[in-house]
Amino acid sequence: MLSDPIIFPAIDPIIVSLGPVAIRWYGLMYLVGLGFAYWLAMREVKAKRSPFNEQQVSDLIFYGFMGAVLGGRLGYVFFYQFDLFLKDPLYLFQIQQGGMSFHGGLLGVIFVLILFARKTKLTLFQIGDFVAPLVPIGLGAGRFGNFLNGELWGRTTDVPWGIVFPGAGPLPRHPSQLYEFVLEGIVLFIIIFWYTRSKRAVGSAGGLFLLGYGCFRFIVEYFRQPDDHLGLLTLGMSMGQWLSLPMVFAGAIIMALAFKLDINKKVK
Repeated sequence: MLSDPIIFPAIDPIIVSLGPVAIRWYGLMYLVGLGFAYWLAMREVKAKRSPFNEQQVSDLIFYGFMGAVLGGRLGYVFFYQFDLFLKDPLYLFQIQQGGMSFHGGLLGVIFVLILFARKTKLTLFQIGDFVAPLVPIGLGAGRFGNFLNGELWGRTTDVPWGIVFPGAGPLPRHPSQLYEFVLEGIVLFIIIFWYTRSKRAVGSAGGLFLLGYGCFRFIVEYFRQPDDHLGLLTLGMSMGQWLSLPMVFAGAIIMALAFKLDINKKVK
């Protein structure tokens, strides 16, 4: 006999309202990710495992966060809602309606890292290695925020842990937000943090982040409900999968190049 499906509890997306200011779960998750990144970065500085001083780290975290937010919004509009943008360009600024893209946020962060590399006279590989362990927990926190908001749910399923989400119909669905929370957040952090504890080729940690996230996201997309207005694209893959493939290839190439440069350096 099949058990009754799990019904998603009615969770108010607003934790508390203070006059015109509302503290939301999703916003809190952003702060958790930002706070963890700052704490870990400062820990690396104090342990003398960072190429930056404390002020540079503060600047890097702040501008990186801004790059993620702005890039995330631009990416969402251009990757997922470009038709709507063409009809109403002001939609780009209607942030209150929601809509963020990780892949757009990644491009925003990379842009900031390039500028930071020029300012500090360091290579992009060096900065990427430092930033790589700081990111996964924030990504995981964001996905947990998606779960609390009851959004970005998964495809229909008959697994025992399937959840009926409000607004997603009567059938249970994969809690794909939690899959991403575990894989893209916790597991990816453990892998990169462990990898960066020992001597490694410069650039390989950043490449590992791209490779790891791209693979995990590609897999989870098979359980995540595609956007209704996009559906599945060429070869039956979702937009998220198509955007993740370049990350996988770029990560593998960067790691291979990092190891090659490291070997050549040792030979000389």
